[in-house]
Amino acid sequence: MRARRTFLRLTQQDLADMAGVSERFVRFVEQGKPSVQLDSLVVLLETLGLELQIATRTSQAARAVAGPESSAEQ
Repeated sequence: MRARRTFLRLTQQDLADMAGVSERFVRFVEQGKPSVQLDSLVVLLETLGLELQIATRTSQAARAVAGPESSAEQ
């Protein structure tokens, strides 16, 4: 996100104003703070023309519970 903001020559405050969030929130996201509100994050990404893609990974424990036939599908 920081790279896109910089490419667009926006300050953190510019982006915050455009997205309707605080500059502090933008800073937290760029610093990788683990606790941010998803809806606010999505607004920031949309403002920058980016999208959030979530990929799930099945844990070893979940695969064990699902049984051998689900392992063959992956």
